[in-house]
Amino acid sequence: MVSWEECSKTQPRVVKLLKNSIRKQRLAHAYIFEGAHGTGKMATATVLAKTYLCRNSEDGNPCESCPNCKRITSGNHPDVHIIAPDGQNIKIDQIRGLQKEFAYSGMESSKKVYIIEHADKMTVQAANSLLKFLEEPGNDTIALLLTEQVHRLLDTIRSRAQTLTFSPLPPQGILEKLLKDDIPKPVAMLASSLTSDYAEALEICREEWFAQARAKVIQLTEDLRLRPDYCLVVLQDQYLSFFKEKDQLRLALNLLLIWYRDLLSIHLSNSENVVFFDQLQALEQQALHTSQKKTGEALQAILTAQARLRSNVSPLMVMEQLVLRLREG
Repeated sequence: MVSWEECSKTQPRVVKLLKNSIRKQRLAHAYIFEGAHGTGKMATATVLAKTYLCRNSEDGNPCESCPNCKRITSGNHPDVHIIAPDGQNIKIDQIRGLQKEFAYSGMESSKKVYIIEHADKMTVQAANSLLKFLEEPGNDTIALLLTEQVHRLLDTIRSRAQTLTFSPLPPQGILEKLLKDDIPKPVAMLASSLTSDYAEALEICREEWFAQARAKVIQLTEDLRLRPDYCLVVLQDQYLSFFKEKDQLRLALNLLLIWYRDLLSIHLSNSENVVFFDQLQALEQQALHTSQKKTGEALQAILTAQARLRSNVSPLMVMEQLVLRLREG
């Protein structure tokens, strides 16, 4: 069950602003919740709806036990309306249906809440139709527009709603959620360092290919440390045949970057920040034979390789030159 306390763990600023508005009875008639996928926009919208309609709310918190709270939790409250894209877009008929609901009194009280998911996917006609509500809001009606691309909303819509920006989740927050979903910690640690989008991190973790990619990168660092003369052979025979697509190679470079950042953390005695925590012994061994200066040069070499790959330089050439640079370290 989602709560303000849970939402506050990832979006403390947004929650503080909304709860203060609830306590002072100064909620806006329309909000735009904008931010990356997985940052808690729908969860926050649900708690706000619950608090707004709760019969026994206290200090800005829903009671969770009244009929309104229970019905919102179960997803079947007659005065909470949720609209999502029908196919690729939110169509004008969906907004017209919503406008019909505007005209009726609330089933349980005079209050109503409307949540529009992916509001940026409204057709121009649908968006213009929605403006009627935003220009003439009902006294007890709140509209919540959720979007990952706020710039795609009409300026006229943005000017009539209060925009709240949902910050990207910190790695620790994503890690905790992944662990709750039974993702193995070594994989979860790495995924949470690659993206600030929880949903994307979860998708990455559930791909068997990702675990294999992690193992390939670890193997390459071991070859660089123990069998440097063999690395170019490994690169062509095993590495590039696995990371076939450019997107896959970009991910490989990101994993290498994290590895060498971990190595730098070892040099700086910050082992608690290591992402490849289950490879701590290997990292410590590598740190014994690599200076901090060389580690910094390796990080720069990886960043250069990423830039060259974006510039459409041959992946084979990019990786061969990178391996030669890393081997020098």
